Amino acid sequence: MTARRTLLVGSGKVATRLGESLVDGGQEVVAIRRSAGGIRPAFTPIVADLAAPLDTTLPAVDAMVVTLPPGDGPGFYRAALERIAQALPKQPERTVFVSSTRVFEGWGPERALDEDDEPRPTSMRGEQLVDGERAARELFDAIIVRPAGIYGPGRERLIRQVLAGEPVDYDRRTNRIHEGDLVRAIAQLLDADAPPALLHGVDRRPAALGEVVEFIADRLGVAAPPRAEVMPDADRGKVLDGSRLAAMLDFTFPTFVEGYGRMIADRA
Repeated sequence: MTARRTLLVGSGKVATRLGESLVDGGQEVVAIRRSAGGIRPAFTPIVADLAAPLDTTLPAVDAMVVTLPPGDGPGFYRAALERIAQALPKQPERTVFVSSTRVFEGWGPERALDEDDEPRPTSMRGEQLVDGERAARELFDAIIVRPAGIYGPGRERLIRQVLAGEPVDYDRRTNRIHEGDLVRAIAQLLDADAPPALLHGVDRRPAALGEVVEFIADRLGVAAPPRAEVMPDADRGKVLDGSRLAAMLDFTFPTFVEGYGRMIADRA
């Protein structure tokens, strides 16, 4: 299928970049956001706070992408999605719900986790995400994407940390995806004939955090940050299997080496 009109529920960086690519491809994009200020002029704006009932009927759309951050209450996602479902004249043919690998926060790094592993949330935010995934499936038969460690232009926290010489947990297991590859993955899911129902949004190479910061420091020409003192019960991270996405997407930035290498080169 090819979406002719796509509704963006939430209009942050990932959704905005996705919407711009859809508009460039000749599609119409409708964006819901609490304020009109963050909505691109090329999008049709709908100003609404999904924490409250909608007072407008939404236009019919072919596809929908939900990128809402968790709200204040435990039932925020379900309530927001129910309001969207009630305001739409018909269900979109394709819906993508962007969640987070935070749903696995109760797992450790003992083995790689794939899409068949059950979530283990340990925080209210993790529980919210799991409930949001469930509601998105029930209401819209949504595809679930769980990104980890999104980085890219404007997402330079780790580079700043290296430049500042802040201590780092070198042994913590990490996963990440470049924002550009995540956007391309979501766009492909909107068009795929038989997309997976659940997808880990991670690149081809999980890595210890120390390996990543040492690479960044070397490319920047600065000393690697010191090792942080880690408590015995500290979160050791986790390893996520990204083979399902790798089979679908030709990564522009398959590992942190290409991604951070490009970011550092662009800084220069």
